[in-house]
Amino acid sequence: MESFMAKFASCRYQNQICEDTLKRIRLYSDSLARYGKSPYLYPLYGLGELPQGFARLSAIYGGTYMLDKPSDEIVMENGKVVGVRSGEETARCKMVVCDPSYVTDKVKKVGQVARCICLMNHPVPNTKDSLSCQIIIPQHQVGRHADIYVAAVSYSHQVASKGWFIAMVSTTVETSNPEAELKPGLDLLGPIEEKFFSVSDLLEPVDDGKESQVFVSASFDASTHFETTCLDVLDIYKRAMGEDFDFTKVKHTLEEEHE
Repeated sequence: MESFMAKFASCRYQNQICEDTLKRIRLYSDSLARYGKSPYLYPLYGLGELPQGFARLSAIYGGTYMLDKPSDEIVMENGKVVGVRSGEETARCKMVVCDPSYVTDKVKKVGQVARCICLMNHPVPNTKDSLSCQIIIPQHQVGRHADIYVAAVSYSHQVASKGWFIAMVSTTVETSNPEAELKPGLDLLGPIEEKFFSVSDLLEPVDDGKESQVFVSASFDASTHFETTCLDVLDIYKRAMGEDFDFTKVKHTLEEEHE
């Protein structure tokens, strides 16, 4: 329950008050009741649809996208950002929101994540031939400090050819043999046609960005449900805007916006 419903990544929650745990379980329960069999949503054609949707929504509100443009320099004056240079062009701005790869001098390494993307021609065994699933292996069941995550999607999500499945197994690196740390998750998948293993650094900003107006996100962690990423987005909003994001002001349609 603590790993799958409350989505705690480690056992540190045991030393905290129960309020946060109850809120997390309530969120899982409410999400499950809202959309049917699963509390999770996944976009058709893959996660790349999310930035595309953001681009379209941004354009409606007057935003401008400079596509296929390299970022050569974040231009600073008197310790504050004033623009982003791409070649001989500079886009002027009052703030920059970016991931750690753009500002290596403003982040620190706090760990590593091991990931393995697997291609299969069958569903994950023992899931009743489900076309998608998420499995979280609690850390204490495999003698670890961090959970192991398994997420599988398929051709039903328009991310693979007919009859094919894509699974990702990930965890926080704890030893000098990170690939072996994924074995409990890989063993659940059955035969694997092709797999792609990688280890990436976990990076976090060294400051809140308020002085320089450069607001940096954290790296994606090992979790596959994106809760930590959503919390990071809310944290960036608060640092940049000086207040919490108010979900009650969200408009779901253009008609609502004009009311």
